[in-house]
Amino acid sequence: MLHVQIVDRPPGDVQYFDDEELARQLSDHDVEVIREIFKTPLTGSYNWDYETANSKIRRLYELGKRFNWNSELDIDWNQAPPTGGKSAEGPEGFAGHPKWEALTPEQKRDFARRSSAQTLSQFLHGEQGALMVASQLVSCAPTHDAKLYAASQTFDEARHVEVFHKYLMTRCRMVYPINPSLKLLLDKVLTDPRWDLKFIGMQILIEGLALAAFQTIHQTTEDPLLRDIVGLVMRDEGRHVAFGVNYLEDWIRSLPEDQIEERAQFAYEACVVMRDRLVSTSVAQEFGFTEQEAIEINNATQGGRAFRTFLFERMIPNLKRIGLLTDSIRPKFEALGVLQFENLQHDGMIDWAQLEAPLEKRAAA
Repeated sequence: MLHVQIVDRPPGDVQYFDDEELARQLSDHDVEVIREIFKTPLTGSYNWDYETANSKIRRLYELGKRFNWNSELDIDWNQAPPTGGKSAEGPEGFAGHPKWEALTPEQKRDFARRSSAQTLSQFLHGEQGALMVASQLVSCAPTHDAKLYAASQTFDEARHVEVFHKYLMTRCRMVYPINPSLKLLLDKVLTDPRWDLKFIGMQILIEGLALAAFQTIHQTTEDPLLRDIVGLVMRDEGRHVAFGVNYLEDWIRSLPEDQIEERAQFAYEACVVMRDRLVSTSVAQEFGFTEQEAIEINNATQGGRAFRTFLFERMIPNLKRIGLLTDSIRPKFEALGVLQFENLQHDGMIDWAQLEAPLEKRAAA
């Protein structure tokens, strides 16, 4: 039987899974659905010209069809989790802190496990937001090519939700609530009536954020299963960002100056949120650290620095390419210390060889 609960905000508690819970979810027993309702004045459009107008977008669409990986067939879920190594030392930056050293070995292991679950939970929630935005783009994208690509991206995002949820259930056995700042950003993109702001918010900002986070995880994780998952997801996300840059660059420049400035300000504010407010402190606070201590530790870690570098190395060139690094907004980005990235390669320059390379997949056992 289906039980539906309507809420006015995301659940605030950690959701835990044990073997009995996993078995129940895979059976035909009662299912509870928790829904939070949002409304958006979305304006859709038919497109009666079915001819291909943008060869790059159509080529990206064809790549999406060719590399439709299957999480059940193309990932070996039986890979053993890592033992020892850096994972046994706990999250980067905490070792040596008096509060960390006061924890028992079991508490330290629990801290590390929860930190991983908290980070991956944000991937899960972000991919659900991306799934819903991509589905909106099918209706409101103005051209036939963009509608087809948005449809293929919707399926990509569905796979991402599926694969991160399965990893959290089977490896971490828990799901943390969504970061309030991430929720705020997703709500803004989902409920805005302008189709091009949805493109900016999803294809440039949120997907750029995802790529930075995935790149950091891919380079640092000791879990071969997670590395395989993130590697596959990154291939999809690379196509998504390339789609956004190529589709938006001509459109943005055709807008009146005041509308360009409005979108540039939105992009800047989103970048500030992604740099400063997506740091999670909930796990550290569970173990006696203050919020400020957790933020300072994260900001000083190699992983935290790498994430911010990856984020703006990709974000700033893309914003410049589509015309949102305006003269009035440049000083604000300069104050963030990220303008040194503006002349790096943007994602409009598609690396077709990389996107068309055969997928490195493990055969499921």
